[in-house]
Amino acid sequence: MTLAYIGLGSNLEDPLAQVTRAFDELSALPDTQLLERSAIYSSKPVGPAQPDFINAVALLDTQLAPLALLDALQAIEQAHQRVRIEHWGPRTLDLDLLLYGDLVIAHERLTVPHPYLTQRSFVLYPLADITPELHLPDGSQLSNWLHQCAPDGLTKLPSNPEC
Repeated sequence: MTLAYIGLGSNLEDPLAQVTRAFDELSALPDTQLLERSAIYSSKPVGPAQPDFINAVALLDTQLAPLALLDALQAIEQAHQRVRIEHWGPRTLDLDLLLYGDLVIAHERLTVPHPYLTQRSFVLYPLADITPELHLPDGSQLSNWLHQCAPDGLTKLPSNPEC
């Protein structure tokens, strides 16, 4: 089993419902257990003008290999009618494999740690909700990255349904 962190985001078609449903779908993945989920946040979009996002992070314990997990995440996105039209554009659901154990992966389909992990408040703060003492594969501490990344309009939503 390997611990994998998944970033969740949505800004179309009832984003809160999209993310909440995605948590349920992640918990139903084969050979995978949903261990934790962060609080749910509202964040300003990166990229073109568009609605605000709903973001969260899930911690999975999985036997799926990295590319098999990526395929499963993309299948969930497709079930939510994810359409890739514009880079950093609006979407019904975005699932990013942020970390996969301590592995560093540079594959044409997958880069782990996620290339923008340390630059995005909507990833760092939810990660800290789950594992505040997290060390990244390069040995750096999550807490150090948090101090370098302002919240930039990130707002924790008042309630979060239980796992």
